[in-house]
Amino acid sequence: MVTVRWCLVEWRRRKKYWAKMKIHHIPCLGDNYSYLIVDESTKEAAAVDPVEPEKLLRVTNSEGLTLKLVLTTHHHWDHAGGNEKIKQLVPGIKVYGGSIDNVKGCTHKVENGDKLSLGADVTILALHTPCHTQGHISYYVTGKEDEQPAVFTGDTLFIASCGKFFEGTAEQMYQSLNVTLGSLPKSTRVYCGHEYSVKNLQFALTLEPDNLRIQQKFTWAQNQRQAGQATIPSTIEDEMETNPFMRVDLPEIQEKVGCKSPVEALGEIRKRKDNWRG
Repeated sequence: MVTVRWCLVEWRRRKKYWAKMKIHHIPCLGDNYSYLIVDESTKEAAAVDPVEPEKLLRVTNSEGLTLKLVLTTHHHWDHAGGNEKIKQLVPGIKVYGGSIDNVKGCTHKVENGDKLSLGADVTILALHTPCHTQGHISYYVTGKEDEQPAVFTGDTLFIASCGKFFEGTAEQMYQSLNVTLGSLPKSTRVYCGHEYSVKNLQFALTLEPDNLRIQQKFTWAQNQRQAGQATIPSTIEDEMETNPFMRVDLPEIQEKVGCKSPVEALGEIRKRKDNWRG
């Protein structure tokens, strides 16, 4: 007899074959992530922050992919440092970066709201998310209508944290996190630039020790890392439940850190995290 449960399992099994967008994560350096976004119907790919190009090209070669684009989130060397090399290895490749971020090797500058296409079914939207650097860009990527979107956030949004304010203010980070990224669909997968999740969640528990979702995710992240597995992706919804920097609109979070506004609270939490040693 065919049960509802069987039908659901079979639907999920088949659905993965309908997906037109595939994402590969490639660990680089000590704790960085580079990514390959693939349009499955054409096998065209875009690289996000390919700081060690040879590692990505091994994946493109083994998967039979054609690398068309580089998407650079910001100018720091551990994100943009592979751009010149990849231009040598893939002649004619387009390298995108923020228009005011002075990205090394950039051939095409993008502004907030610019759209790019990859293959037949993938659309990439540039989102200006300044603070960590003034020209930082996050890339919001969508496939077919029924596919879960993704956002590549570089060093603006991490799992359970945010980037340091190297070139910006708490106001800018609040806008980038809680307005620009916070307005994306809650199901959006979050792919960040570094594997910092365990420490970030440990710090989050110092602010909300009774938050069950943070407790659960901290334990899960520890298990993932002990097994040699990544903790990405998260989702926007998950970050709203576990990331203190995306919870500063809550009065109880503001009160916890002695602040009276979301922006003030975000700045105070960042100061505490900068000084926190775990």
